[in-house]
Amino acid sequence: MKASNPNPWTRRRLLRTLPAALASPFVPGMLRAATPAAEAAPPFSRFVDVASSAGLVQAMIYGDPAHNTYIIEVNGAGCAFFDYDNDGWMDIFVLGGRRLEEVPPGASNRLYHNNRDGSFTDVTAKAGLVDAGWANGVCVGDYNNDGFEDLYLTYYGRNRLYRNNGDGTFTDVTAKAGLLETGTRFGSGCAFVDYNRDGLLDLFVSNYVEIDLATAAKPSLKIPNCNFEGVPTNCGPGGLGFPPHSLYRNNGDGTFSDVSKESGVAALRGSYGFTVVAFDADEDGWQDIFVACDATPSLLLMNNHDGTFREEALLRGVALGSGGEPLGGMGVGVGDYDLDGHLDLVKTHFVNQATGLYHNNGKAEFEDVTARVGLGGERRFSSWGTGLVDLDNDGYPDILIVTGTVAPELERAYPNKYPARGPRLIFRNRGNGTFVALGEEAGSGISARHVSRGCAFGDFDNDGDLDVFIMNRNEPPSLLRNDAPPGNHWIKIRLEGVQSNRSAIGSRVLVRYGGKVQAQCVTSQASFLSSNDPRLHFGLGTASTADVEVHWPTGKMESYSHLAADQLVTIRESQGIVKGRPFR
Repeated sequence: MKASNPNPWTRRRLLRTLPAALASPFVPGMLRAATPAAEAAPPFSRFVDVASSAGLVQAMIYGDPAHNTYIIEVNGAGCAFFDYDNDGWMDIFVLGGRRLEEVPPGASNRLYHNNRDGSFTDVTAKAGLVDAGWANGVCVGDYNNDGFEDLYLTYYGRNRLYRNNGDGTFTDVTAKAGLLETGTRFGSGCAFVDYNRDGLLDLFVSNYVEIDLATAAKPSLKIPNCNFEGVPTNCGPGGLGFPPHSLYRNNGDGTFSDVSKESGVAALRGSYGFTVVAFDADEDGWQDIFVACDATPSLLLMNNHDGTFREEALLRGVALGSGGEPLGGMGVGVGDYDLDGHLDLVKTHFVNQATGLYHNNGKAEFEDVTARVGLGGERRFSSWGTGLVDLDNDGYPDILIVTGTVAPELERAYPNKYPARGPRLIFRNRGNGTFVALGEEAGSGISARHVSRGCAFGDFDNDGDLDVFIMNRNEPPSLLRNDAPPGNHWIKIRLEGVQSNRSAIGSRVLVRYGGKVQAQCVTSQASFLSSNDPRLHFGLGTASTADVEVHWPTGKMESYSHLAADQLVTIRESQGIVKGRPFR
């Protein structure tokens, strides 16, 4: 598509964004000093929070906003973009919690149906998803290969598997599927992953800490890990027990078998697990599993091709900080920041710790490049959800991070040093292997301050750029509409597995455009305990065509040449490009 002859969706975008771009020139962000190079840079996307006008007005209750007794109250939860009714438009699912002493009226997870006009309708009750508990993580995948995306949710308490019935409703099949765990666990991360390449989605679940509220310590200056800089806070994670993690094999009949012991996963004690991302780190055709861990070394489980895993995060450079210290690992983004065709990792951390960027050479040998790329200076906020995604369609993946305190009590003692609410952080990819921080020039949705947790990236309005949905603790969520600058092209790739799992989770895609190559993968969970739009989005810059190479989870590779930009391309395994209705 030529920029001089835009189609209708492009004309609408130009009318909406061009005046704003002209009225608001690129200016230095609040997180960096002005430089001539920065001021000469092209316009970036502007983000506007449209949650209220879109009908996303229900506050997501999670603990007490002013004081928290136990760690179960503070983590908050994830969210998801997914198309539960297969109408081609991303719906929204967001997890919530409760108060320690009670379940307030209206407290629940929420499912919002996309009305295709910029608004959403709350269909939680109709869908059978009303539930108020300490929900944490969500992963999305079609575990029974029936063509409808299912949900697995983690909780402090009992995790849940919801089967999508295909008629707008869901059924809790946890017990029937053999996933009903004994005792109380603090479930956190989860990922559907076909680790044995049989075309069925298996399930990996990470747990955070072992804690019994009947005997757990409360905030105290006298107990280590129950205070922070002289302020009593919720206790942990240090000092709490290390939980096991779990791997469940899909039996192909709607049930799962616990294979944690025989796979080697059960032996992995000594970590506080958070977000789980499954991807082929060493490009050998088999899915590996990365777990961001809080205050303990993170985990990288390498697939042995025989149903077992070996843990090699330390050996491969993603377990610790650059100084050899454990970090407060929260969220994970996967992408190809330097366009070398390999999947890199960005990982968010606790306050006073910089978000880390880990370069992958394609052999799952990672190098911590945090300082080199310009991320080392931002340490002011506890950071959670994140993405390594192209926000302005210039062909270079950027980094977005959401922030918020884990201890609201700190603000009273240190209002300037530890504010409860934090901004969203954007680091723009300069295209030379480095990033620059942006601020108000990226729009009011970025500079606004919230206590945020999970975020999901997806194109909710099908206009060709990536929007951001954010879970905010004890207030309504945010929906950041991306008003991308005109002129850049894009392509979206939607995959349907046939021999592979129907969701094509685990697929790795290479897109070549304008002399560049970029890798992405289809994941079940990323960011912080969240799930992104499964349609892979590639900004193309000025390129008007792209070549696409798909590496399916079963090991098969397919390639497609000279695909036109500015369209959604649906590829069905072994059958090629599926013809269907236009993207918008």
